[in-house]
Amino acid sequence: MTLKTLLGQLRILAILEGISWILLIIAMILKYGMEIPGPTRIIGMAHGVLFIGFCIWVVLYAVKVKWPLKTTLICLAASLLPFTTFIVDTKIFKKEG
Repeated sequence: MTLKTLLGQLRILAILEGISWILLIIAMILKYGMEIPGPTRIIGMAHGVLFIGFCIWVVLYAVKVKWPLKTTLICLAASLLPFTTFIVDTKIFKKEG
């Protein structure tokens, strides 16, 4: 995996976006379960940036390699559920390289 290629960047974004989802869940538990709101703001912002970046990179890569619409939509939908960016990285992105 390298930052020099669009696919490498996409794979790294997928991993970082997945990690940020996990951290956001933890931050929300802290906010609503223990009344510690601080981490939610920082992690929420980072997750938002990674989410948008991941979606943009999916579209850029899909256009570049002419993915079918179904594959593109599956990858975009992966950003909406925790842990699924890890799955598309393994099942789709890794096979592309």
